[in-house]
Amino acid sequence: MKASQFFISTLKEAPADAEVVSHQLMTRAGLIKKLGAGIYNYMPMGLRVVRKVEAIVREEMNRAGAVEVTMPVVQPAELWQETGRFEKMGPELLRIQDRHGRDFVIQPTSEEVITDIARQELRSYKQLPKNFYQIQTKFRDERRPRFGLMRGREFTMKDAYSFDRDQTAAKASYQVMAQAYRRIFDRFGLTYRAVAADSGAIGGDLSEEFQVIAATGEDAIVYCPGSDYAANMEKAESLAPAGPRGAATQALTKTATPGKSTCADVAELLSVPLKTTVKSLVLATDETNEAGETVKTQVWLVLLRGDHDMNEIKVGKVPGLAGFRFATLGEIEEHFGCKPGYLGPIGLKKPLKIVADREVALMADWICGANEADFHITGVNWGRDLPEPDAVADLRNVVAGDASPDGKGELAIERGIEVGHVFYLGTKYSRAMNATFLDENGKPQPLEMGCYGIGITRLPAAAIEQNHDERGIIWPDAIAPFTVVICPIGMDRSEEVKAAAEKLYADFLAAGVDVLLDDRGERPGAMFADWELIGVPHRVVIGDRGLKEGHVEYQHRRDSAATKVAITEIQAHVKGRMAV
Repeated sequence: MKASQFFISTLKEAPADAEVVSHQLMTRAGLIKKLGAGIYNYMPMGLRVVRKVEAIVREEMNRAGAVEVTMPVVQPAELWQETGRFEKMGPELLRIQDRHGRDFVIQPTSEEVITDIARQELRSYKQLPKNFYQIQTKFRDERRPRFGLMRGREFTMKDAYSFDRDQTAAKASYQVMAQAYRRIFDRFGLTYRAVAADSGAIGGDLSEEFQVIAATGEDAIVYCPGSDYAANMEKAESLAPAGPRGAATQALTKTATPGKSTCADVAELLSVPLKTTVKSLVLATDETNEAGETVKTQVWLVLLRGDHDMNEIKVGKVPGLAGFRFATLGEIEEHFGCKPGYLGPIGLKKPLKIVADREVALMADWICGANEADFHITGVNWGRDLPEPDAVADLRNVVAGDASPDGKGELAIERGIEVGHVFYLGTKYSRAMNATFLDENGKPQPLEMGCYGIGITRLPAAAIEQNHDERGIIWPDAIAPFTVVICPIGMDRSEEVKAAAEKLYADFLAAGVDVLLDDRGERPGAMFADWELIGVPHRVVIGDRGLKEGHVEYQHRRDSAATKVAITEIQAHVKGRMAV
């Protein structure tokens, strides 16, 4: 491609609403152009990146035995009503009506449609296993779209769905996809981690997220530097401390703490470590009738060490706490006789269920609220001062330095951007939609399913968050809009420079290199600034002086300075750097 035939549009300044680096640089480099809130045009330079991402994904999905389909962006509501998601999904699901008043949705994902295909086409165990995938536009009506392509409303996703006869076969299909994803992300040339993720209401352990490591990532990734253990924050387990519980050494004492309503403030006032305090979080669960009316409410008290944070996913797995909500102020005052800030498990006005984190269950001589404004209780001990908790569970987020669950060291935490997810679904959708096949005995059985997603248009943004500097983007070779750019100096004034540039351009094309010749006649400074901003990884500069001496200048986007290379060796030199 020649620059004069292409479309290049760079900006010196990013728009005011571009908050993160990827959004700023993609806009400045002319990769994307905003059309509306969370909706972007993919300009020619950006589309080349997206197409390269798609090509790698498509090659590896095909290699793994998946079969490509395309499902409509607009889908009948009836399918979503079969699974209940038409009502349950909430405002992120964009619902529309046609001229006849029939309900449709703009797809955010395609479990219902692919299950409808499967129940019509996969009738026998002899047709299994099957894996269908698509690369298609999705729409999720985000409340607050932000960060450019990182959290837009319209985006492109690769979603795949496997169908199997039983759990054993489904788990085998899952592993095939998990390995295919590793090949895909290896080819992208990005630093990433595959981390264990929570399986939500489905249960089980077969769920992994693929996270591109970036300091600006929204997700916290927990890993052990000394082993292969890695999980997202929702999934990472905090091990129970070594017992037994210490003996009581302090008397139970009501202590004045005027105006000190947080554990940190109380610890500072009393000159004690924060880890000797216990925070009280009040939750509630509602039992409803068929009409959706609440017929019974159970209030719960969750106890965590003062320096720990509650993990809502873990709490929701405690028996009885599924679907919990935070208690209302009225419910809190009814059970504690006090407003939040001074709550504790001693002296309750009304009984409730107490769930303690593993750490709290083994604490002695701890501090909690006294259920009276401006007072806390010190020297609290289980058994002596209050009954043992109704339940003990892992309820908290892990922190750096916690023991790794695999026993191979301590945990560390870094930030990541989720760009892929593999997930075992089981029969959630097949049972809801009566998608069955006939087994060897001629009996209908529900199809076992898995789903596997990659954020095609999120991935370039994640790559930029990981690979950039003060000058612009630094693309990995595999997904760069162009792999090599040739920058002739004074091409319009020197026949020698023009001839050398055209020949090198033709040589690269013949060798199958994705090369661009910048024949726009720009000044060197402006030309170099454009390609540093756009992030093409390999640059070759051709000038009169160098040609007379038999060399050109090569510079990788990460190099601090250019290197003189004999013009006869430049192609081999670039290819050598491309292989690194």
